[in-house]
Amino acid sequence: MNATDPDRAQLRRAIELAEHCPPSPTAFSVGAVIADADGTVLATGHSRETDPHDHAEEAALAKLAADDARLTAATLYSSLEPCSTRASRPRSCTELILATPIPRIVFAWREPDLFVDCEGAEILCAAGREVIEVPELAHLVRHTNAHLLQR
Repeated sequence: MNATDPDRAQLRRAIELAEHCPPSPTAFSVGAVIADADGTVLATGHSRETDPHDHAEEAALAKLAADDARLTAATLYSSLEPCSTRASRPRSCTELILATPIPRIVFAWREPDLFVDCEGAEILCAAGREVIEVPELAHLVRHTNAHLLQR
């Protein structure tokens, strides 16, 4: 499945949210948007939004009940592939997503192996979720995270 124009617009919004992240030498700056089937934004989040250990998807998901009926047809947009392993908290963003009925995940950039070997996209696909990568927007995410890539 390919990304639609509305997918790209929501993903750009997630990428813009990443600009609000306080920079960290040990974590990516990521933005996330959760939208319903009609494109109405249900929640947003960005890395380190309320706590230095917050991940974007985690921050957005925390604003909704995991059993919110709107999530059954929602899409989670993340500037970076959802993490499958993390050091700062016990549950990865992939696990948090799988604890909801969200059927679609759209992201721009696969997480590079600077900190962990991420398998979020593969795990979500294996669990039956539709995962769409939009690599033509990855350069925007790399730009936001240039402070990590110049090491």
